Amino acid sequence: MTDFTLLPDLASRSLGAGVVAANDEFFAEKENLLRPAPPVFQPHTFGHKGQIMDGWETRRRRPEFEEGDHDWAVVRLGAPGVIRGVVVDTAHFTGNFPEYCSLDACAMEGYPTAAELDGAQWVPIVPRSALRGDSEHRFDVETEGRFTHVRLNIHPDGGVARLRIHGTVVPDPRFLTGTAWDLAATENGGVVADASDRFYSPPHNVLAPGLPRVMGDGWETRRRRGAGNDWLVIELAARGRITQAAVDTSYFIGNAPGSARLQGIDATTGDPADPEAWSDLLPRTRLQRDTRHRFRLRAAGPVTHVRLDVYPDGGLARLRLIGEPTGDGLSALGLRWFDLLPTAQAVDALVTDCGAAPEWARDFAGARPFTDPAGLAKALESAPPELAARVRELLAVGD
Repeated sequence: MTDFTLLPDLASRSLGAGVVAANDEFFAEKENLLRPAPPVFQPHTFGHKGQIMDGWETRRRRPEFEEGDHDWAVVRLGAPGVIRGVVVDTAHFTGNFPEYCSLDACAMEGYPTAAELDGAQWVPIVPRSALRGDSEHRFDVETEGRFTHVRLNIHPDGGVARLRIHGTVVPDPRFLTGTAWDLAATENGGVVADASDRFYSPPHNVLAPGLPRVMGDGWETRRRRGAGNDWLVIELAARGRITQAAVDTSYFIGNAPGSARLQGIDATTGDPADPEAWSDLLPRTRLQRDTRHRFRLRAAGPVTHVRLDVYPDGGLARLRLIGEPTGDGLSALGLRWFDLLPTAQAVDALVTDCGAAPEWARDFAGARPFTDPAGLAKALESAPPELAARVRELLAVGD
């Protein structure tokens, strides 16, 4: 996937993201950065501090009177993950946009305060880059790692309307063991791999958390005038067995699909490009408008991908695919999580969760990536059996 904006926005409010701190927000609040709607502008709309702007805007910096040489805002990602690209939008900021921006990212356990984030190990992900007024700027990110927070730096001051952080979610396996969960949810690492149509709204909306609030909170295709039907393919967070599905057409009243079908495939044994390799999880079934449908799925083997077909077109609010990951699926998820942790966070997890000695934890974290259970087993050969068992439990890797 070359266009990173097709990936989920890890800084989406719907995922639980928030702006936790900013050094200045004199003219416009920092929280505006993450508003889901496109920025708007109403000329000659003044408050007691000046023109009201739909974005984050700082006062004019006067170095002789203030500390520092630039302004900044820190965003807590709604879902930690690998960042693939950033959008910095200066829409409607024409004489008051920053000259440059840069971005850093970090990873910390739990829910750190702004003061605790001061001591984080920040990693540059976007170098100092020139900005234009009233423009959308896209920056590719090549830094590998699982991050929990992003810091937007603007040089020296000014206004930014929106900030989008696109990437792939890397869930924490410590919250996903011993229970059934939504294998398709964005917050758990599910992602829309492909879709037939994205005309009205992005298909990854159907994997968002919570209940939809309006029709625009789902996925809607244009009206199909020819043969065929619309569809999307979901790559699950982990290989697993799906036992329940929820197909939600809430708020789609005059434009809900007439019916839907679910198929699955295990890409470890079959070719997703082969239509004959897919098998039914839910046969074509009639849908009602503005309704949350729940289905028990027929017994099936493990799958890695699910295809949703809607007939012939229309809109869908949410799709839930409830099941349990296989042992190897959960192991792959746990190893990927640990391999992508910054070293400091990996060491902290080993010391806190496993009782490892700090020196051993640093050496073990330095031996990454492990990639597969065999690599992990080799790295644990010299560890005491009890410690090795605790590490395997942390990473959800069986004996």
